[in-house]
Amino acid sequence: MPQPLVVHPLSREAFASFGDVIEADPATMRLINGGTTERFHRLSVAEADGEGVIISLFRGQPRRFPYEIGMMERHPFGSQSFSPLSGRPFLVAVSEDAGGRPGEPRVFLASGSQGVNYRRNVWHHPLMVLDTVSDFLVVDRDRPETNLEEFVFDQPYLISEPHP
Repeated sequence: MPQPLVVHPLSREAFASFGDVIEADPATMRLINGGTTERFHRLSVAEADGEGVIISLFRGQPRRFPYEIGMMERHPFGSQSFSPLSGRPFLVAVSEDAGGRPGEPRVFLASGSQGVNYRRNVWHHPLMVLDTVSDFLVVDRDRPETNLEEFVFDQPYLISEPHP
């Protein structure tokens, strides 16, 4: 029987040990381009061993609920960020490291105006889109070394509802 998980709203404080929430922060705003543009500066920092930081577009298919989390992944050589382009909410599942394997997942509901940057080696579930196909701007590492480690749980976890 899958273990149930609770979905929490995504906030900087709750997500801090896993990475950064990417959203407009008035404390970082500065006007540029003759005052016509607000720049929200340094909301996150990409991590990459060596060269090869790239920008990609991911088109995620919606998940059906209840949804089982049966695995987690992490990237040992670099961070990975997801910023929604479609303005739709999505789920983020992360785990603390428990001796080289993921612990119990924590699930967050990100609004359509929030992105996330998973720090290097942070256990997370692949992209979980809600309701309809959605596009994401992704910044991560592109090198010939494998930058992916996966772990399959003995017993899956269950998200019964995507909203808290």
